[in-house]
Amino acid sequence: MAVIDDGRYRAALTAGRPQRRPMFTGIDGPVVTWADGTVEEVDAIILATGYRPDLDRLAPLPGALNGSGRPRHRDSSSLAHPRLAHVGLEWQRSLSSASLRGVGRDARRVARRIARELRSR
Repeated sequence: MAVIDDGRYRAALTAGRPQRRPMFTGIDGPVVTWADGTVEEVDAIILATGYRPDLDRLAPLPGALNGSGRPRHRDSSSLAHPRLAHVGLEWQRSLSSASLRGVGRDARRVARRIARELRSR
């Protein structure tokens, strides 16, 4: 499947939107520890692993994965880490959830839910 970029996606990524960070090494409530040791309070994390899920990265987080190595989540939100959300998983919401055709719909839904939760604080 071809993806056509009229230039706006490349421009957004070049401008740091969204902000891309290396994988975190720990989560304790709202506090995230980054690979370089920096500790930061965050509102939410959306894990996007690319075309093939790299779910082993979640293994160090207690309770993040089930016995089959799949994320423990309900409606995209991690059951172990409430500030962690997932998109792009097979059958997350529909057959197309793990494809370019469906991941955008799921991501918009997750982003709206996170925005609602942040506004209600």
